[in-house]
Order: sequence, then structure tokens, then C-alpha cells
Amino acid sequence: MAALRSALYGQFVQALPFSLRSLRFASSFKAADLTIEHNAVCKKKPDPSTLVFGKQFSDHMLTIEWSEKDGWETPQIKPFQNLSLHPASSALHYSIELFEGMKAFRGVDNHIRLFRPMLNMERMHRSADRSCLPLFDKAELLESIRKLVEVDQEWVPYSQDASLYIRPTFIGIEPSLGVSRAGRAMIFVIIGPVGPYFATGSFNPVSLLADPSFVRAWKGGVGAYKMGGNYSPTIAVQNEAVKRGCQQVLWLYGEQEQITEVGTMNLFIYWTNKKGERELVTPPLDGIILPGVTRQSLLDLARAWGEFKVTERTVDMKELLGTLDAGRVLEVFGAGTACVVCPVGSLLYKGATYQIPTMQNGPDLAKRFYKELTDIQYGRKPSDWAPLVV
Repeated sequence: MAALRSALYGQFVQALPFSLRSLRFASSFKAADLTIEHNAVCKKKPDPSTLVFGKQFSDHMLTIEWSEKDGWETPQIKPFQNLSLHPASSALHYSIELFEGMKAFRGVDNHIRLFRPMLNMERMHRSADRSCLPLFDKAELLESIRKLVEVDQEWVPYSQDASLYIRPTFIGIEPSLGVSRAGRAMIFVIIGPVGPYFATGSFNPVSLLADPSFVRAWKGGVGAYKMGGNYSPTIAVQNEAVKRGCQQVLWLYGEQEQITEVGTMNLFIYWTNKKGERELVTPPLDGIILPGVTRQSLLDLARAWGEFKVTERTVDMKELLGTLDAGRVLEVFGAGTACVVCPVGSLLYKGATYQIPTMQNGPDLAKRFYKELTDIQYGRKPSDWAPLVV
């Protein structure tokens, strides 16, 4: 299948007009050319214990512009400021936009680390390709981001309960109302200190609404890409979940009510299967699941441990409820950059509430994953997953 995808992609690229291919695959910007304008008035750093998610930002930002005429411009680190966009910019009208979510961590040794950042760059590159935005050298963008974090390193919280969130964003800024490929684009990166993603705290269980009338993504769509347009339609459903006494949404798909994601996280189920084996199950990357960095990390860890079966396969509501009824479900949890690991405590489905025994079982596995990842992120455990920034 991978070979088939590669072959089809090659045919697609060959079918593109030469001018379009040469523009989109043109040589990238270079981090070595980056210019830095320091902010003359720096803000006071917040107390890490008061941080919430996504409300505070550092003193600087990174911008890199591209145009059909001139290609990539020089990357710039400059004082944090508002963007100036033409009112007809394509990102504002047709959601020609994508983003990434990464973090930097101040370790126990005071060194600052990223976490598997090239996986973010690879996903961003795929999203850019799908959005028909200009392609870039992944390593050059990562090095530019590293320099931004280095400039604002004092914004990385001196705390092992907080981190620096990094939001690379890529938008079309073509000043035209035509529905077409953007002839102008901009990458910008903003960063800021964050605390727990959920108001309930970093490791308290959440309740889920599973309603098959709401769909996050579908086959042939763009659910596997980190585009802003995948997120705005979910807000109304999230609000509906809150109205029904839940905190997050369990997204279902198709007539079989296939389980896909939970909120903005990937979903994991740890159970005893019909053969009596302990098994960790997560939905497969079938085009409607976002390939999360934390998802991949949990799978890699579990397979390296070799202590239980690890499976990527489809699970529907009938199977989940049947396994719950049989008492074989041990833990259910979400995983993502923002929350790391988030246990699930209950599920509201078609008017009935189903209790999930995640917390009654420790949750031993979710806590083990959380500790393993945070030990790597905060430098308590050496790993090539956590390259040094400073």
C-alpha cells in the first residue's frame, strides 16, 4: 500500500504543470540567513503556577514569507506583533491554513529540550502539500524554530509542571477572492508558556459524549492533516457535550460507529482481549485519524517494552460496549501534545452513561506512559527523542 501511495503521488507530481512544480518544490529558505530584531521592551514572565493554556505569549516571533514571484524570503525573528493582512487574504476566506503544536521543556539540569520535533515538521510538510502551499526544507524550519526558542529561552518555565508551547502556522495570504492556489504565503511561529490543557488538571479523568450524528472527519477528506478547518466545526459539538454534562467528544464515524478520536486527542484502549491477552488498541491511520506525535511515541514505547500486545485497528461502539459489559476494559485515555495523556472516566451514549474503570485500575498504564514521556521531556531520562535547544 505504501508503494502504491508513493507511485500515485509520483504520478500526481508529474501531472502538475511544470511552472507549478518548480514553484512548489523550489529551494527553501535557510536558517543560516535568519535575521534577529530584539524587542526593546520585554514583558514580565508569569508565575508558572498561574499558567493556563494558550493565553500568554513571549517577546518574539518568527516569520517567513513566500511569493510566487520571488520564492522564499529571509526568515525573521522580530518583536511579537500583530499581523497585517489584506482583507481578501485566502486564509481568511477559504481556510488555506495549517498549524502544528510542539513544546519545549526546561529540564532538571536547566537545559531546554524539544520532543521529537522532526515528526511535527514532517506532518506540517504533508499538510502544506495537501493545502497546495509552497513546500519547504523541514530541517531549515526546525532550526529556525530552535533559534526562536533560544532567543526567548527565559520564557521556558522554570517548572516541571509547565512548558513552552510552540505554534508554527502556515497561511495563504494571496489578496484575491478566487478559489485557487495561494500565490503568496507566510509561515509564522509564536510561542508562550502553558500550564495544564484541561481545567480539571493534568491527570484527572474526563467524561465523553459519543453522538453518531456528529462527524469530525471522513474517508477522502483531510482529517489526517492539521488544518484549522478541521477544528472550528468541532467547537459547537464541544459546547453540546458540555450542555449534556460531558467535557469532551468521542468522535464516531460511519454506520458501524467506528471510534476515531477523543476531542483533539488520539484515543487508546487498554483491555483484556477475547484470547485473554492484555492488549493496547488504537484506531489505525486510515485517513481520518491525525497521526499524533504522542500517539506514535506511546506505540513506540509499548512495542519496545514488549509486555502486552499492541494493535492499530478499527474498534466500533458495539465492540467497546460489549467489552465494557464483559468487564475486560482496563483503561481508556487520550494522548496529545497539549495534555500528554488524559484518562477517560465515563461515556454518554444514546442517553446512557457508561462508567469506564480507568481510575480504578490505577490507571497503571496511562500513568506509566505519562511518567516515561515527561521523564524524557524534562531530562530525567536521556533520550534522542529530546534534542537540546539550549
